[in-house]
Amino acid sequence: MTPTLVRHQSRTASAPSAGTTGRARDWAEIQERMLVPLVEAAYERLDVGPATRLLGLGCGSGLALLMAASRGASVTGVDRPERAARLALARERLMPGSGRAGGPGMGASRLVTGSPADTAEPGRPPYDLITAFEPIGCAAGDTEGLVSTLEAAVALAEHGSAVVLAGWGPPERCATSAVLRVATRLATGLDDAPRWRPSARDDLEDVAARAGLKPDGSGRVACPFGYADLDSAVRGLMSTGAFDAAARATDQAQVEKELIEALHGHVRRDGTVWMPNVFRYLIARIP
Repeated sequence: MTPTLVRHQSRTASAPSAGTTGRARDWAEIQERMLVPLVEAAYERLDVGPATRLLGLGCGSGLALLMAASRGASVTGVDRPERAARLALARERLMPGSGRAGGPGMGASRLVTGSPADTAEPGRPPYDLITAFEPIGCAAGDTEGLVSTLEAAVALAEHGSAVVLAGWGPPERCATSAVLRVATRLATGLDDAPRWRPSARDDLEDVAARAGLKPDGSGRVACPFGYADLDSAVRGLMSTGAFDAAARATDQAQVEKELIEALHGHVRRDGTVWMPNVFRYLIARIP
């Protein structure tokens, strides 16, 4: 499956701020699907199906969980309280007015706000697959907190279970890297602003080692970012949160202006925006 070019109404006002329902919906409707090829590749390699008990870390609005549930897997998603708006959309997708049960052919679904430890329940069987599909390797410090989160999740899984980590590929193969650097340039002077950095070859292996996991295979997947027009591209990229610090340092209009300028080289004759990217996934095992 390749990313869909999503049509979206033109902006009549500034894009919604981080954490709002509008921003979460932009993420769910425009940006989240860009990593579908990566998720599919990992699920196919691990033969995710009705016997799978999956814990999705940083599950957001739940598309990766939905894909696993459609294969029959029993899925639990967890995300931080500041992403409550995304989790609300995940509930609409996975549990529309029904509690835990999925639809026909769907595995059972559960969503939790907080940390992996908050997903523990007496009598619940251990997980046999843990996923962290939020890519690392494009901002300094973007693995902060991930190791401790993985350690907490591993405590709830069986020995030998698979853990899937995702990351950006080499900058020269990721057209979006240059666009992300706009955020760093505009946020200069803010101490808490994330700084873009080129991904390193062993980013995922380093995280796995620090979490006490043993690598058991990896792969690269083409995940082009495709948008119906510049408006959709700006909304999608802003929904990631990568430009929030830049908006604080300048203003929303300035960030959008700079983004449009950075995107112009990726606009095709029909007005669509297309940025080829390569992402990595690592499969590690719990010893």
